[in-house]
Amino acid sequence: MIAVGLHRKDPGKAIWNEVECGGYEADLPLWEELAGELDEDEKILELGCGAGRVVHHLAARFPQPVIGLDSDPNLVEAVWERCHGMGGDAEYGDVRKFDIGSEFGLTLAPMQLIQLLADRRERMACLNCVRDSMTPGARAAFAIVEELPPAPESSAPPLPDVREIDGWIYSSLPFEPIVEGDLIRLRRLRQTVGPDGAMKEEPNEVDLQAISANELEKEAEEAGLLPLERREIPATEAHVGSTVVMLEAAR
Repeated sequence: MIAVGLHRKDPGKAIWNEVECGGYEADLPLWEELAGELDEDEKILELGCGAGRVVHHLAARFPQPVIGLDSDPNLVEAVWERCHGMGGDAEYGDVRKFDIGSEFGLTLAPMQLIQLLADRRERMACLNCVRDSMTPGARAAFAIVEELPPAPESSAPPLPDVREIDGWIYSSLPFEPIVEGDLIRLRRLRQTVGPDGAMKEEPNEVDLQAISANELEKEAEEAGLLPLERREIPATEAHVGSTVVMLEAAR
């Protein structure tokens, strides 16, 4: 089933976000657990919400308002359409310099969002914004990949992520990640097949900044946030596991 919010003049990143991220579910039980511990009037913020995978999931299950933040207007519009009539919403903004004007009881940063930032300065800017948006005693959860597991000596090639939308087929084939110094480079081949059978393809690369949970917790403490017990998101056949750095705002 294809989520609404993808059929617009310029779908841009919305379609590829849905193709490559829409089927990921391993982190949802943890976000559900954390949301379930909130009072009904406490708000939830998701950083880098994409096309609304997490916002929609939580808004459909909990009474708390869920607000996503993303720097791509196409993705923000996708969340609006996807969550119409529900408690989910999204705003356009930069995770390094946002001021939504609300205070949140829970902030989520799934899928290595904090590692997409270029360096320590940008991470500190994000952490400071998160701190300023949190109510006393509120929590924040940042999912990171500390290191890649060794590649198996022999395994079947990965399967592409595929969606069909209005007769168009979108396929994204992941390759083995590359570690270059402090960078983890994620590589994919994106292919689009039109209703007439014509195919276009282009490579896609995303760089993650390598960081350990210890390093992120130290930066969070500098921003005035208290580290809590870490959580883990299990690996799946298609995704590596994540460490979730849990933080608390001063009471």
